[in-house]
Amino acid sequence: MTAASDAVAWVLLIPICAAAVLAALPGYRLTAALNVVASLGTFLAALSLFIIARPQPGQYLLVDDLNIVFIVLNTFVGFTTSVFSASYIAHEIETGRLTPGYLRFYHAMYQVMMFGMNLAFVSNNIGLMWVAVEIATLTTVLMVGIYRTHAALEAAWKYFILGSVGIALALFGTILVYMAARPVVGEGQDAMVWTVLIGRAATFDPALLNVAFIFLLFGYGTKVGLAPLHAWLPDAHAEGPTPISAVLSGLLLNVALYAVLRFKILLAANPEAISPGPLMVTMGLTSLLFAAFMLYRRRDIKRLFAYSSIEHMGIIVFAFGMGGPLANFAGLLHMVMHSLTKSGIFYAVGHIAQVKGTQQIANIRGLTETHPALGWGLAVGVVAIAGLPPLGIFMSEFLIVSSTFARQPLLAVLLVFGLLLAFGALMLRLTNVAFGEPRGSTAPADASYMPMFAHFALVLTAGIYLPGPLVVWFQHVANVLG
Repeated sequence: MTAASDAVAWVLLIPICAAAVLAALPGYRLTAALNVVASLGTFLAALSLFIIARPQPGQYLLVDDLNIVFIVLNTFVGFTTSVFSASYIAHEIETGRLTPGYLRFYHAMYQVMMFGMNLAFVSNNIGLMWVAVEIATLTTVLMVGIYRTHAALEAAWKYFILGSVGIALALFGTILVYMAARPVVGEGQDAMVWTVLIGRAATFDPALLNVAFIFLLFGYGTKVGLAPLHAWLPDAHAEGPTPISAVLSGLLLNVALYAVLRFKILLAANPEAISPGPLMVTMGLTSLLFAAFMLYRRRDIKRLFAYSSIEHMGIIVFAFGMGGPLANFAGLLHMVMHSLTKSGIFYAVGHIAQVKGTQQIANIRGLTETHPALGWGLAVGVVAIAGLPPLGIFMSEFLIVSSTFARQPLLAVLLVFGLLLAFGALMLRLTNVAFGEPRGSTAPADASYMPMFAHFALVLTAGIYLPGPLVVWFQHVANVLG
């Protein structure tokens, strides 16, 4: 086995082995520490893929320029979330919201979830990728309902039911792709291997590919959180533990997006198939406008940022739907910036909700006075996610708008309208929460600030300067996306 194959194996083996150990270990401090160590080990294994030769594609696993973006981002946010989770869960144990038994389950499921997401990214088999997305989905369903309250169980069931519908549609789309490939590639596993499919896609039946992509877009689009398939997402964010909210917005939505992009590339390789762009543009713009209006009606701070995630996934899907080197580059950059920013926001929100004892926005005021680190951290996060300079999301949104104005000015007007609408809602909420008259508890926060400030530092750096090699790499991936 080569060093490259070893690195890919470690990206998968570390989380699944850690899950088995965590399920058996008692005690909070030991399991929390092991969760952090395992997540760090997975991240370092993913980073090593940059410095060693890529392994040759196999029947099941693949590492290329596209999925390494997702793998490294996934493992990094998984690591920082595990650090945040250690301090967050300590408070939940002290207040009795979680028991030691649930805690073992929580940490074990966290690593299973990381395994499922990593497996989805490195899969070279479209059937295996579907299974991996399902593993990641089921583990997050279980974790959303871990508090065992009526609202948490209802949110978990809603997530399970809607997620099952989405994954069933995605399965049917996957079967249709296999049926399109079978006359050309032949029976058996080769008709599901991504590298084989992309090499022969030009000769597949375009009618089957067209129908398959519609099912795949709606199926995986449910997991992306695109309107009108989004109904599970706000409840799951609001009722589950905040580390899971961070993972849902920062990581799991990207897993489903990755699957959509893989099949978009496949469809684009067939000259007689429909263009996937208009469908993605329509769903992306619809999600952006819908979420922008809904932001004004949110009263729960975690639901507010859940709808912000729907908005930004809409922007990302819109960018990839527009296509072309600039829009694809901007879509990749926006995806990375959104994952870092939104998870950082949830790190702040999790500790804020614990200190104040509520998630209701009306009961949270004057954070910059009562809890300066959390208040100013949240302010930086909201300014970043609203798209203000000099933070990274401003750059990606500027590129998306510029590219759209050059090609479809009317769509650009709708895009800018949605962005300004969402900007107004976020600024309205931030003004009261961060700078209003102090309200609620002033007890000190026993919080881990490192993950939050690390994310925001990266977002600020990206808004000011992007390293040349990173730009060249993203440009190459943008060209691969077509």
